[in-house]
Amino acid sequence: MVQAWYMDDSAEDQRKPHRLQQDVPVSLEQLKALGVDSLSLDADRYESDPELAKIRKENNYTWMDIITIHKDTMPNYEEKLKIFYEEHLHLDDEIRYILEGSGYFDVRDQKDKWIRIFMQKGDMITLPAGIYHRFTLDENVGVYIYIYIYMPLPLGNHHLCCRHVPFRIM
Repeated sequence: MVQAWYMDDSAEDQRKPHRLQQDVPVSLEQLKALGVDSLSLDADRYESDPELAKIRKENNYTWMDIITIHKDTMPNYEEKLKIFYEEHLHLDDEIRYILEGSGYFDVRDQKDKWIRIFMQKGDMITLPAGIYHRFTLDENVGVYIYIYIYMPLPLGNHHLCCRHVPFRIM
């Protein structure tokens, strides 16, 4: 199950936990209030998991890409990690399901404070359209594999890097 907490403002390595000196956890209910949903599934059965099939069918998520992030297999690995960590938002929901490894999604709350969400094998998260976020691996060296599940839009995958989107949910 995902864990979440408010982040410090340290410029240390993005792969560190970045907990505040006095830890301030964030509950699943608080995440839900931001529109962030999470659940745990059996990552070893993702191809035949009826629960995943049901989620995809109910939400019309017809596409699914499996992405492997590892320094030995991803070209320009370090540069890619920097790109993933750039704050951005999407015009559609973002659904990530971790098949192997672990990492962090950071999201902004209504006061623009960063919340760090730790995810590991079997965790699924849905970030709503319009929420500012970023991603990084954690300090565990290894393979990180996730499924990017989505419903394709006629104009493709939209990414924006501005704070003035009219329907921004925060």
